[in-house]
Amino acid sequence: MNNISIKFAAIAGLSMLSVNVLATDLALENCIQAVKKEKAGDLIKLEKLSVSGKEAYELELRDANRQEWEFICDADSGKLTEKESEVSDPNSQAFKKNVKITEEDAAAIALKANPGTIEEVEYEVEENGSSSYEFDIVNDKGVETKIEVDATSGKIIETATEEWEIGEEIDERR
Repeated sequence: MNNISIKFAAIAGLSMLSVNVLATDLALENCIQAVKKEKAGDLIKLEKLSVSGKEAYELELRDANRQEWEFICDADSGKLTEKESEVSDPNSQAFKKNVKITEEDAAAIALKANPGTIEEVEYEVEENGSSSYEFDIVNDKGVETKIEVDATSGKIIETATEEWEIGEEIDERR
């Protein structure tokens, strides 16, 4: 087993927070190294997800310009499968240029697919420039599911169940 030390940037006004994660293989370490090769910055959140029955890590990074990036990494291979930028304002040009579905309509689509309470929403710009809403929904059993809805078509792009999370972005809480 590898003891991996991950340094998370300021969250909720804290300075640096070091968290030790015990990994059963090198996949998480490979994911972290792959993210570092893609983009310089501080890891601010790490989640273990189940996406269509396959395990993945979601790593969120904040760069020197305070831009946030989200990377999905295969938990078996340690290879990046997805990269998105996040915008804090849904009225930003990068996000709204493709939007045809309102946040309220996207939320209704997500809640119909997975009933519960929306705990967080993220406004994402995919690598190809398309926009999507990502809703973190907690059901009555306390299970958190991420539902990503395409902001142009209203179709559900991805559904993932969260196994665990380290770090939290207070500014995205509803």
